[in-house]
Amino acid sequence: MGHPEVDRAVAAYTEQRPALETVTEEAIAALTALIDDAGINYLTVTGRTKSVPSFAAKAQQRMRALKGQALAADLLRGITDQVGARVVTYVRGDVLAVADLLHEDFTVLEDRDMGAETARAGQWGYASRHLLLSRDPVGPTGDLPAYDPTRCVSVQLRTVLQHAWAEFEHDIRYKGTVPPEQVPDLDRRFTLAAGLLELADSEFTAIRDRLQAGLSGGAVASDDADPRISAQELATFLAGRYASAGWSRTEHYEWIAQLLLELGVGSLDELSALLVDVDSASVTAAMGYKYPPGAVRRLDDDLLVAAGERYAALPTNERRRDALLARLEKVRG
Repeated sequence: MGHPEVDRAVAAYTEQRPALETVTEEAIAALTALIDDAGINYLTVTGRTKSVPSFAAKAQQRMRALKGQALAADLLRGITDQVGARVVTYVRGDVLAVADLLHEDFTVLEDRDMGAETARAGQWGYASRHLLLSRDPVGPTGDLPAYDPTRCVSVQLRTVLQHAWAEFEHDIRYKGTVPPEQVPDLDRRFTLAAGLLELADSEFTAIRDRLQAGLSGGAVASDDADPRISAQELATFLAGRYASAGWSRTEHYEWIAQLLLELGVGSLDELSALLVDVDSASVTAAMGYKYPPGAVRRLDDDLLVAAGERYAALPTNERRRDALLARLEKVRG
């Protein structure tokens, strides 16, 4: 027989869940737009609204942990992943970049690096960055806002390899039946797999860095049928101009190539001539980023400085024109 306060909490959550589904959709759209605008590379941005059965199970867990001494309102406030999102990147450096970006744009109520906590314990295993974000500003006394499911989103940041390990481990442990006598060997094998994946993550980072360093001297064939600078050409050019910046998504290179075409720039020579007087390091410093902007964002800033209001007025920039003009004002001081 269930606890009456748990039942009340589940009933309240069931009633508000349709509204939270809208909050989830808005959170996914906001996160995707934010990361895209920053030019940070990623694989997926997904989300979900916690199911009623999952909420009920967690409410029962919390009630047991609190020895039956909790009200329904406490349970509702204590379950902070009612709206959840997950960002999967290719390498760990991009996880850090996304985390820094979220710290800049949201109020962070909680930030836990589960991989670092596991490593400090001298172990290998679950590795994911968990952030609880709020759209509410910090209070005048520096106090953080209270958790509000209509204003907050719980975000997991992982590399694709960390995601694969976590999903497989969850599927085996929680959806399958493991005979007790096999648990020690299973734990050992999961630990071994986690260590190997951590090594693979490091190697992926080394491969990307090596390729990016080599891009600046390479030649890439273009498509004569497409008047835009190709994504590969731009990646090569930007790797040389912004050696410290991370890669951006292929779609981002194609998007900025369209903007260049609207500016009348159809070759790397014309792009170089347009940017010749732009001090990119000074532009980035003036923007005051707390996160490391990706290569496409760096180019976006430099084009804004080089072409000014003309760049902001391009058709493809219609939806972000005000934001671009605000960035231009920041650089001009």
